[in-house]
Amino acid sequence: MTNHFLNHQLERPMNKTELIEAVATRSKTTKTQTTTMLNGLLEVIQETMASGSDVQLVGFGTFSVTERASREGRNPATGVTMTIPAKKVVKFKPGKALSDAAASVKKTNAAKSTKPKQTEKKK
Repeated sequence: MTNHFLNHQLERPMNKTELIEAVATRSKTTKTQTTTMLNGLLEVIQETMASGSDVQLVGFGTFSVTERASREGRNPATGVTMTIPAKKVVKFKPGKALSDAAASVKKTNAAKSTKPKQTEKKK
């Protein structure tokens, strides 16, 4: 089954509306049903992580909350040294299937570096 959403990611990131449309098409559900399910999924993930637990989706990845230690930083505008406080941050570790899928993506011209190639100077 060819899906026009598969070619979509070569142009720009997929947004939530486009994701809902793609899932609704694949699951043969309405967009309203899919929206309700996706919003429910996101709420459960958020609530689970807020309670301090990880969310592991085998083959896809693991969402976790970790503590980032305080550190010294520098205000880029003034150059003044300051302490950046410790905080909790969300981390995502992709599963093997997702990592393998990402590794198989071919680079497009847009994804390649736009840095000009250096040429040798002629003597």
